[in-house]
Amino acid sequence: MKKFVVIGLGMFGFYVAKSLYEKGHEVIAIDKNKEIVQKIKDFSTQAIVADATDKETLMALGVHDVDVAIVGLGTSLDASVLTTLYLKEMGIKNIIAKAITEDHGKILSTIGATEIIFPEKDIAVKVAMSASSTNLLDYLPLSEGYSIMEIAPPSSFIGKSIRDLQLRNVYDVQIIAVKELIPERINFIPSPDFILKDSDSLIVMGKNENLEKIEMTKK
Repeated sequence: MKKFVVIGLGMFGFYVAKSLYEKGHEVIAIDKNKEIVQKIKDFSTQAIVADATDKETLMALGVHDVDVAIVGLGTSLDASVLTTLYLKEMGIKNIIAKAITEDHGKILSTIGATEIIFPEKDIAVKVAMSASSTNLLDYLPLSEGYSIMEIAPPSSFIGKSIRDLQLRNVYDVQIIAVKELIPERINFIPSPDFILKDSDSLIVMGKNENLEKIEMTKK
């Protein structure tokens, strides 16, 4: 079990705090809006009404010993920057901050955020990827330019072995697993002799442009 503090309980912060709490973690939820704090009480270890942009107030809350701080104040650039800066000065090593623009994200990284989240951008990309492809089943962005995708194999892949497909040589992507429906299981790092069925799905990792070549392949 880890200890988290979530500062800013808008849509993003609220559901992050709730999800972490439901997974059994200790969660301190902070927002200056009393009504929002009241709503999160049943989904947090502590729910506190406070202005995190006040350094003395933040220090008095005793959040210095958390494993991870999550700053969900993305709609207010000044508030998120100040809060992130204070958390860094308090010695918190893992700070995840929500940003609304690329420049906002760069500022947060510069002052100490260890991970930047662009919720709207990430969701928009995922929706666009799903809507524009008939093969794409799921999509997870990794570092800049790389992703993991779950795709329904094109008909040209069905009945062929992993060796015959040569996805690494042809597309420069790595097969992480094959998700089988019959029988229902996940086959991690499948054997080169594994034969793809039409009920299977491929979980592959690589550069976005290479993954797109596969998922745009006609069935």
